[in-house]
Amino acid sequence: MLTQLVIKNFTIVDQLELDIPTGMTAITGETGAGKSIMLDALGLALGERTDSTIVRNGADKTEILATFELSNCFEAQAWLKAKQLESEYENECILRRVVSREGRSRSYINGSPSPLQDLRELGSLLLEIHGQHAHHSLLKKDCHRQLLDEYGQLTPLYQQLVTTYKKWQRKTQQLEIITRQSEEQQAKQQLLEYQLSELATLELHEGEVDALEKEQKLLSNIDSLQQSCQQVIGICSESESANLLQLLNHSLQVLSSLNTDNQQLLEAQQLLINAQIQVEEAESSLQQVIHQSQADPQHLQEIEHRLSCIYDIARKHRIHPTELVAFQQQLEDELNHLAASDELIAELETTTKKLADEYFQLAVKLSKKRQLAANKLSKAVTSEINRLGMPQGQFEVKIDAISSTKPLASGLDSIEFLVTANPGQPLRPIQKVASGGELSRISLAIQVTTAQTSTTPTLIFDEVDVGISGATAEVVGSLLRQIGNQGQVLCVTHLPQVASQGHHHFNVKKAIKNNTTFTQIETLTPTGKVSEIARLLGGVKLTDQTLAYAEEMLLNAQTN
Repeated sequence: MLTQLVIKNFTIVDQLELDIPTGMTAITGETGAGKSIMLDALGLALGERTDSTIVRNGADKTEILATFELSNCFEAQAWLKAKQLESEYENECILRRVVSREGRSRSYINGSPSPLQDLRELGSLLLEIHGQHAHHSLLKKDCHRQLLDEYGQLTPLYQQLVTTYKKWQRKTQQLEIITRQSEEQQAKQQLLEYQLSELATLELHEGEVDALEKEQKLLSNIDSLQQSCQQVIGICSESESANLLQLLNHSLQVLSSLNTDNQQLLEAQQLLINAQIQVEEAESSLQQVIHQSQADPQHLQEIEHRLSCIYDIARKHRIHPTELVAFQQQLEDELNHLAASDELIAELETTTKKLADEYFQLAVKLSKKRQLAANKLSKAVTSEINRLGMPQGQFEVKIDAISSTKPLASGLDSIEFLVTANPGQPLRPIQKVASGGELSRISLAIQVTTAQTSTTPTLIFDEVDVGISGATAEVVGSLLRQIGNQGQVLCVTHLPQVASQGHHHFNVKKAIKNNTTFTQIETLTPTGKVSEIARLLGGVKLTDQTLAYAEEMLLNAQTN
């Protein structure tokens, strides 16, 4: 239930804070005063798209805040819990929407930034708006199905049916694609088998290419390597003219002949000894390299041949030689996948049949419940249109079974609203029979009837009484008050017969301050109610007669 609405800088509203009571609240005002501004602001809080033109002139941003009490709204509680958006205050939900002058929009649920889609989903569980143009949707057969399912509280069952249908549809599409591609898969399977056979013959393992290339490089340069090592050995010890070891020995002899205790000279002598040891170790290592690096032309030829085979296959597949092992694994995976296609086809056939059986069970169950709901809705709407100025009118929800061997998106029922406005005339589709005025009344009858079974805590009726007057308007007001007795109804109206039925009354006015127009909404006192009903009855000048009639209307509403 909506408990509070705060509006800041929205169109011609400066700042407005409304506490929304339970029951039926009538909303009236002069033409052009902005009676629908409150509903437009609510729509914004519930995720409707907008732009920067809604920001009041001279302001930086528009801000709407709507607070809801969720004690009896279990679907909304479950939705918030699933999204982890519960409020710190028990059974409360706050929706907030901010739109800047630059057109940037931000939305929040219980203080957490949320996308507009979340606001719309949650909003549909909190509030339901019946607009004055709702009768246009009655011309669409899909709307007939939706209204019937909502009235019969069959939406959860219908959603279960739709979910099953979508699963069946996805599996069926997969099965069709796999079956259609079977010939292509066979050709591809042959190619994969040939490619894998070629790679299997190669018996390449991870890291082998790098190892072969290093060994090839080493064997190709072995003569140069040995020559370089021998040259360095000569420098170290074998050169007759001068070599490192001779020079180091001579240097040590010179220092030893000094026969001194100079610490620095002793340190220098030790360093030369260390150098002599390192040169000898280096020479030993070089000798080992020469000994181990023996030329092997045959082995080099074998390596180069294997690398050539590897390079040829890599070029064939347009990949780097080091990627061949991974590529072979990829081909094996693809071949395994193709080999499993027959098993997958069999599995999909079993799954689609199981889903189809599940669908038809749900569809039969839904059809039976729809028929029961259709009979009940037909009687209820007929009763209401009779009260709304069509005493001989008759309404019927017609359900025809659809013969289909395959699941259908909306079930196995063709649902259509039939109506006759005059006695002796046969029932015909609503879009072919009803005039504009009759269609409005039928729409109102359907909305009022379905609202009585709605699980949405807050219902809004926005000038749905357009085109009616007199006793019919009084019936409409009585019906809305009856719904308000069970929950919360907000009704924008221009008819005194409807407004007088409200448990509460908001009056919308325009005010001018500093050459700027503002919309104001005030909660009327009992005296204010009388004056406003009298204004709706008698126009600008309020007479004792219209005031007395207004008091009588309000009194009658309270006693009914």
